[in-house]
Amino acid sequence: MILDGDAFRERFETYQRTAWRFECQPSYAIPREDSDFARWLAGESIPEGFNAAWHERVRGIVASGRSIGRVRVVRRPLTEYQRHQFDWGIPGNIEAGEDIRILDVTDLELDLPSHDFWLFDDETVVDLNFNPDGSLINRDQRENPDLSMYRKWRDTALAYAVPFSEWDARTG
Repeated sequence: MILDGDAFRERFETYQRTAWRFECQPSYAIPREDSDFARWLAGESIPEGFNAAWHERVRGIVASGRSIGRVRVVRRPLTEYQRHQFDWGIPGNIEAGEDIRILDVTDLELDLPSHDFWLFDDETVVDLNFNPDGSLINRDQRENPDLSMYRKWRDTALAYAVPFSEWDARTG
C-alpha cells in the first residue's frame, strides 16, 4: 500500500514500542532541505531551530516510552550529503532522543538491502523507494512482508554498526 505523507506520519503516532530505520542511500534529494544544504555548503552555521519539527516528534516519542532509531549506512569517502547529515542533522536527532548508529560498509560484504525501510513494532514494514538521484519515488507499506528477512537485516546492521559518537571519533 503506497502511503502519502499524512498516512506515513501516522505510523509514527500509532506504533506501540519501536520504530527503526535502515538508511542506506548515499544522498537524498529532498526539496525542503535544499536551502539548508546550500547554507551548509557555503560554510554557514546551523540555523536556529534546524529540524525542530522532527526533534519535537522524537522527544514526544521518547517521552511516551517508545523508542526510535536508525542505522545510517556509509561508504568512504562520504558524500557531501552525508557530511551535511553528520554536521547538522544527526547530532540534533540524537540530542532529541533518537538512537543513531553508523555502519561503515567500505570494507565489509554484508547481506543487506539496497533500499531504505522503516520497521515499526517488528511487524509493520514501510519500504522507502528512491530514484538514483535520491528523490523519493514512494513509501510502500508492505502487505505480508517476509518479517524474518527485515528483522535479519536490522539485526545484521545493528551488529556491525557503532554509535555515532564512536564512529565519528574513530574517523575524525
